[in-house]
Amino acid sequence: MSETAISHEERGRLATRAALASIAMSVILIVLKTYAAVQTSSMAMLGSLADSGLDLVASLIILLGVRIAAAPADHEHRFGHGKAEALAALVQVILISLSAIFIGFRAVQRLLTHAETADAELGIGVSIVAMALTVALITYQRHVVRRTGSLAIGTDRLHYSSDLLLNGSVVVALGLDQYAHLTGADAVFGVLIALWLLWGAWTASTNAFAQLMDREWPDELRERFLAATKEYPLLAGLHDLRTRSSGTHYFAQFHVWVPGDWTVKDAHDRLDTIEEELQQRFPGTEILIHVDPEGQIDRETMLPQEITERAT
Repeated sequence: MSETAISHEERGRLATRAALASIAMSVILIVLKTYAAVQTSSMAMLGSLADSGLDLVASLIILLGVRIAAAPADHEHRFGHGKAEALAALVQVILISLSAIFIGFRAVQRLLTHAETADAELGIGVSIVAMALTVALITYQRHVVRRTGSLAIGTDRLHYSSDLLLNGSVVVALGLDQYAHLTGADAVFGVLIALWLLWGAWTASTNAFAQLMDREWPDELRERFLAATKEYPLLAGLHDLRTRSSGTHYFAQFHVWVPGDWTVKDAHDRLDTIEEELQQRFPGTEILIHVDPEGQIDRETMLPQEITERAT
């Protein structure tokens, strides 16, 4: 959840700008790494180039995802389009995995043929420039994620963070191969890069799947929300809390006991004010409160474990 309250439209604009920045950097790096890969014949540099090429494709998909996710709810999507970000993140994970497999295969081939690299200075220079540009992009993406909570941009930032290690390993690989004369170092680093990318893809996929499967909020956020509700005496009977997220949108619904002699209007008027205050404290969250007469338990909305706990 974002640190400050910003509008849905502003979230969309910030996420779009971050995606465009990612695309621009990918294009620059592809040009630089293509030249370096041709001149050096480095397997690690080729792997880095393949990664940047897929970065561009992934960033285009991320741009499409955040643009769709930013669209307001409509008659066919009453909960909004937020899950488009999770789908875009999954596509990116697939591309990262394919990139890792390709790099690993080519690295093993090069290791078996004992091929050597050339013009290490050029490859090292390009990798250092790539690292500097990546640091700048990651810094901007971190700012956007803090403001918007965007899953797609967060996944993109995770991948570019791994690119720092990737480009650093290219520098080390070229140095060892060219200056220390450790033949095969470049190919070994290519394999390590492939394994690192696969690990990053696995890590990134967990958040996307969690959102698509309507997983509950993280414990820290859930506890913070419950702590806020305890400040309202009318919510003392809160039960059956259910939460989920969709892109930059959050949803929380729960039941609350009210005196049995309250009218529907009494409950509506008193709880509406609380809903509005909670939504201001938790920006981007839609809150739904279901009213139960005091002591009533709706077993159909509860988990079997919760029913057992109440029975004891």
